[in-house]
Amino acid sequence: MLGRSFEEVHLTHVRTARHNASPEEVEARLRRRRVESVGRHGKFLEIRLDDGQVMVAHLGMSGRWSVNGEDDVPHTHFTAEMDDGSTIRFIDPRTFGFVAVYDEDDLTTSGLGRLGPDAWADPPHPRELAERLSGRTAPIKALLLDQGPIAGLGNIYADEALHRALIHPLTPGGELTVDDCRRLLHATAEVLDAAIDKGGTTLDDLAYLLPDGQAGENMTQLLVYGREGEPCGNCGTPLERIVVRARSTHFCRYCQEPK
Repeated sequence: MLGRSFEEVHLTHVRTARHNASPEEVEARLRRRRVESVGRHGKFLEIRLDDGQVMVAHLGMSGRWSVNGEDDVPHTHFTAEMDDGSTIRFIDPRTFGFVAVYDEDDLTTSGLGRLGPDAWADPPHPRELAERLSGRTAPIKALLLDQGPIAGLGNIYADEALHRALIHPLTPGGELTVDDCRRLLHATAEVLDAAIDKGGTTLDDLAYLLPDGQAGENMTQLLVYGREGEPCGNCGTPLERIVVRARSTHFCRYCQEPK
């Protein structure tokens, strides 16, 4: 994609374009623009264009990208024909994801401006993370999903990182010590490295697939997520599931007992 230009762009669902004025605005801002760089911050894809604008995309809970995949895949809401003949599609059954094109002013006022440091590429120092959490009374699980203190953890990997760090998901963020944050950052790196190595986590619903249509293989590496009632690999205590801010949360009551 790097160095290629968007030739034809079609965006067919208004929710996918909800961060711009209309689907037509997204199409017009992309058409004939060349890709200068491709990057990522947290869970957001950032594609910088030759006119200074930035294409930003988020997968939501069920989105995926396809490169030169099959035509007429259900729930394809964005299609781009590139000048090298390749075709890029965004497929999103639940339409929680989006594709947007921002100019510099838009970018400043968008949600990207409030993201914390990238959890994998540019993690903060443990003391910095503790400072970011200072005074926060919300559960640490909710704060990780908020993306403000640190960006890049979704529901699955937040559970996995908290378990490895021996931190209860309901612990108020402001109660984490610098040592807690050090363990959490180390655990986060381990979890994300393993997931990337295995191509991500594809669940039974097959909502997440790689751009070539293959399933990620990280499901078998998960220690707590989706394993309610099974024994903890550390202590044998049955794993539990609770709901934190409307998100399923899996943990070991014994290993992650609040201190």
